Amino acid sequence: MPTVAERVADAVAPVLSDLGLLLHDVEHSGTSIRVVIDRDGGLDVDSLTTATKALSRLMDELDPLDGAYTLEVSSPGLERPLRTPAHFTRAVGSEVSVKTVPGSEGERRLVGTIAAADEEGITLDVNDGGSRRLTYPEIEKARTTFAWGPAPKPGSNPARKRAKTS
Repeated sequence: MPTVAERVADAVAPVLSDLGLLLHDVEHSGTSIRVVIDRDGGLDVDSLTTATKALSRLMDELDPLDGAYTLEVSSPGLERPLRTPAHFTRAVGSEVSVKTVPGSEGERRLVGTIAAADEEGITLDVNDGGSRRLTYPEIEKARTTFAWGPAPKPGSNPARKRAKTS
């Protein structure tokens, strides 16, 4: 018997596809259902609004839980969790943070760039140097990482500098 998340995912994926959106993940916890969506090039507020309206109507028909529930439609964000082979495939070339399961060979916490991903696992170019092949069962947690630019120097005001040079 499929889980609530699996049933919801099966129902919402075609609707999202018709809207030009991708289903990233579905999470079910208690009386909450979170549908995480994405699109090449990122999402905007209008896309989220359109998806929320369409999915709300669909969920009313599907009635996935007994009683009241909360539906949340959101983007995966800049630092998105990676759980499925499709997630890792879309993240090839991205900087990631990976934690392996206890008992895995080598370091448990790795940071690097996903060089390749397939149905069995990933190849990670580790920032410390070298490359490491990990199968999906070896990965406890993984997420993309976002490097913010350098912090401004104390006392500097970039807006004032632009105004003076204009």
